[in-house]
Amino acid sequence: MDREIRDLIRQMSSANPLWGAPRIHGELLKLGIEVSQATVAKYMVRRLGAPSPTWRSFLRNRSEGIAAIDMFVVASASFRLLYVMIFLAHDHWKIMRTAVTEHPTAGWLSRQITEAFPWETAPRYLLRDRDASFGSDFRSRVEAMGITEVITAPRSPWQNAYVERVIGSIRREYLDHVLIFNERHLRRVLSSYVDYYHRIRMHLSLDKDCPDPRPIMPPRIGKVIAIPQVGGLHHRYERLAA
Repeated sequence: MDREIRDLIRQMSSANPLWGAPRIHGELLKLGIEVSQATVAKYMVRRLGAPSPTWRSFLRNRSEGIAAIDMFVVASASFRLLYVMIFLAHDHWKIMRTAVTEHPTAGWLSRQITEAFPWETAPRYLLRDRDASFGSDFRSRVEAMGITEVITAPRSPWQNAYVERVIGSIRREYLDHVLIFNERHLRRVLSSYVDYYHRIRMHLSLDKDCPDPRPIMPPRIGKVIAIPQVGGLHHRYERLAA
């Protein structure tokens, strides 16, 4: 193992404390560096505490024609509760739309599904929980779009596991590390993360690629540079021609 590669692994590990060996290994593959994941783990910076658990079912399952919707709450610096809605397409785990409001009414939610899925791109099934916000206006709009609703059992978030996983990633990788000032600020934060999620973040279920695939940059292109993303919490690694 060249010293340059060992130093790069340590640099990535130090600059991205939320990353594990699979994420760093994926970045190295995109830089044309062929090493094993076990080697990456060997040279990472050691930290106290157990690593984040993996989710095997998320790596294996892919479903086409299914989308999921869910909401989560974010408290602002002034202790106002902001509701975030997220649409996730199960095909390649793309976030189709996020939206923020203080009052998640059925009318507001019905408008969001129209924006997320124009009529010709509507999924066959929509997976959701039993939140009271999904009222008659929302159900009527979904039916008019030819979408079949699949409603989870009471108190069973695991039945909508994929979108719950994405919400968890948003919290762990960004929201837990920033202070949200207002609704407008939260929209900017989410927009930044969604861009990172689609074009830069490595997904284990996509063979360590992104929903929008990243090209592999062989060593002959040039040296490796780090580009800060989402406020410097994460980095993108590319090769820059000399």
